[in-house]
Amino acid sequence: MKKEAEKLNPSTLFEGMVSIRPLFNGNAKRKIEKMWIDKANQTSKNKSKELSFLQHKAEELSFPIEFIASEELAAMALGTTHGGVIAACTQRKIPALTLPQIKPKGFYVYLDGIEDPYNFGYALRSLYAAGVDAVILSPRNWMSAAGVVCRASAGASELFDLYEADGIDAAALFHQAGYQVIGTGLEKAASMYETPLTFPLFLIIGGEKRGISKSLYEKCDHIVKIEYGRDCAFSLSAASAAAILAFEAARQNFFNH
Repeated sequence: MKKEAEKLNPSTLFEGMVSIRPLFNGNAKRKIEKMWIDKANQTSKNKSKELSFLQHKAEELSFPIEFIASEELAAMALGTTHGGVIAACTQRKIPALTLPQIKPKGFYVYLDGIEDPYNFGYALRSLYAAGVDAVILSPRNWMSAAGVVCRASAGASELFDLYEADGIDAAALFHQAGYQVIGTGLEKAASMYETPLTFPLFLIIGGEKRGISKSLYEKCDHIVKIEYGRDCAFSLSAASAAAILAFEAARQNFFNH
């Protein structure tokens, strides 16, 4: 139970190669300060190539490696899929959104009100795969729990360009850049399959409990909804909704020719 609660705490410990590998990208948004590796990996034939790779990166990027016992590593980790590797990283500064940062004819998504870092990470994973250019976050977001988010997003959180902005301010900037602004909801909503989700597009996705605020609703050019296959008394998770909407936008723009 203690570790479950700790998953919501601010943390820059990255666990496992899936989380750590994006930090070796030339455009990485943060640096590794120190890495811990399970001593057992030193004698494992299956880990020899990985270990050689990490030692090379440690020398290249100037961070120390410490080999520790499996029990010590397990005590540090929040999850069990670390594969014997944990890295302490620097904080990432997320810049405020400004007009010059908005690409022409792009695809941007605003995430707001997602209830936990796992759903947030799952949403980022889907949005990255769907070809979204960047994600705009409200000032209160889950990037403080960076290690959990990175693991849930399969590293996408560290590959994405991320910006912070209040939703209403972001909508105004995207309107100024010539984008259509589309929100999600039920009130006065059209089916996403009957709505042109054409680029340039700024898509606003709210949490499953509260959705997007009324004031932000009013800034949208259109409101869309996901058609269900049966009557349901519940909403999809924000992560599921983000995946469905982003891939429908991708279909309309990338594949519907």
